[in-house]
Amino acid sequence: MKRADIVVIGGSAAGLTAAITARRHYPEKQTLLIRKEEQVLIPCGIPYIFGTVGSPEKNLIPDAVLSKNEIQLLIDEVVDLDREKGEVTTAGGESVAYDRLILATGSLPAMPPVPGFDLGGVFPVFKDVAHLSHMQEELKGISDLVVIGGGFIGVEFADECRKSLQANVSIVEMLPHCLMLAYDEEFCTEAERLLRERGITPITDTKVSRVAGNDRVEAVELDGGNAIPAQAVIVGIGATANLELAMKSSLPIGPTGGIVVDRTMRTADARVFACGDCAEKISFFGGRPSPLKLASIATAEARIAGANLYGTRRENIGTIGVWSTAIGDTAFATAGLTESLAIRNGYSYVVGAAEAVNRHPGGMPGAYPMKVKLVFEKRTGVILGGQVMGDKAAGELINAISACVQRRMTADDIAVFQTGTHPALTASPIAYQFVNAAEAAIAAAR
Repeated sequence: MKRADIVVIGGSAAGLTAAITARRHYPEKQTLLIRKEEQVLIPCGIPYIFGTVGSPEKNLIPDAVLSKNEIQLLIDEVVDLDREKGEVTTAGGESVAYDRLILATGSLPAMPPVPGFDLGGVFPVFKDVAHLSHMQEELKGISDLVVIGGGFIGVEFADECRKSLQANVSIVEMLPHCLMLAYDEEFCTEAERLLRERGITPITDTKVSRVAGNDRVEAVELDGGNAIPAQAVIVGIGATANLELAMKSSLPIGPTGGIVVDRTMRTADARVFACGDCAEKISFFGGRPSPLKLASIATAEARIAGANLYGTRRENIGTIGVWSTAIGDTAFATAGLTESLAIRNGYSYVVGAAEAVNRHPGGMPGAYPMKVKLVFEKRTGVILGGQVMGDKAAGELINAISACVQRRMTADDIAVFQTGTHPALTASPIAYQFVNAAEAAIAAAR
């Protein structure tokens, strides 16, 4: 029987980060990472395999990071967990004893009970090199591709496939707009305009009734009777926690279908922790259950779990939700609550927005309009969230907004925020969108 002080199950964003964190905090402990995959994909890069990056082999997390951090690796599938004995068993017949265990088993693509999802040419998005390579081969030469789901996964797959395929590409989304769970309506409508400009057809406010065909998909039928021709379908409607091990070992499961953990990421078993997509989450805003599954959330949780194995050093403040994507040259990003989410969560709120070119003067190379929209609690002035639309700098600006949300800064705090600006890099300090959006909110609250 093998033995390790710390065993981590799962080698993607959460598992790898948890193992590295454990080594940093407990360098005297032996750490073993067990994963079933020979090669591990960068999760957020998967849609880009089908366009910008070009192949699964160009979207891998190198194993060198494990040896650099003196983390042992066992490539095998864990099929059983005996919490009383403190050991796990693999499909290859290996038994491994542990002192502390971290479950980072991730998630599986959601597949609702729609007739025809089992036909050839229908592809859920598994994080598997062989599966994605097969998808690439199957997509070659098709004339019609339908993407089911207009969230981040669906939009990014549609955009990337449109780059590489000479095919009609459609997105079917059941909500009134694509990306509607992440952005307010004015951001969604601009995203849809850009998709159409790039030759993609969004079909919104519509459900799929079935996928039609004999052995292979031929069309996607919609509620209302319409049908879209399709030689391939990509299903990108979200993910469900991979709970097989947790359920086998009778660990409690929470209301959103994740392993129940406390704020230290400890499960009901004091020696077992869980993080990433397999773990239950609570919202930063009021502590309600949160269904969000993001690599950025997974790595934050992993840094908490890995640090707390032998004593509490960190606690989870709850899920803020920080998102970004790009359609062509336009980036969309959000942190915390949008205006529509503030309404849904029962907040009395005020909004401030500001738009300006991202360079000064506007004739500088790289000039591009950027819009910032901020949401504040009306009574306290505390920031609840923000959205950014503009050039690729939006991806970093939203991280600054997330920091302000996390520290519960007020509109006045942000209005006097000391920013660094430069003509070739940012908007003018006079027109700086983040600060001016806060000033607009203060004015609106009067």
